Amino acid sequence: MARFNDGIEDIKDLKEGMTLEGTVSNVAAFGAFIDIGVHQDGLVHVSQLSNKFVTDAREVVKTGDIVKVRVTEVDVARKRIGLTMKLGDAPARRDGPRDNRFEGARPGQQNRGAGNYGGQPRAPQPAASTAMESAFSKLAGLKK
Repeated sequence: MARFNDGIEDIKDLKEGMTLEGTVSNVAAFGAFIDIGVHQDGLVHVSQLSNKFVTDAREVVKTGDIVKVRVTEVDVARKRIGLTMKLGDAPARRDGPRDNRFEGARPGQQNRGAGNYGGQPRAPQPAASTAMESAFSKLAGLKK
């Protein structure tokens, strides 16, 4: 049985950043619902279950599990509570930080060498007027 925090009996008592203990009340592919003692279950989205990639919440938790969660979002009007099970810092990446910024189709829009296949800088190419022309010009640049 999970130990609920004293003084937290309603959704209005919750604050972002609080760490609580709760019981998994239901598990779906997209996440787990956690009873934290406020008459409204909170949702831990599948992306917030672990620091590792999880495709299905059932891989990590099952109904009845007692878990520690942190409150990430409270929407009193819609009676929604967002939770995370990522309590500590994420483990350091072995391959270093990644740049997930969008790579533009034209050479002038590229970020920090994005699209630089094989490590060699590419020669500037004229701007293409369509996506198809852009794709062909990129292919032509790779075959050199």
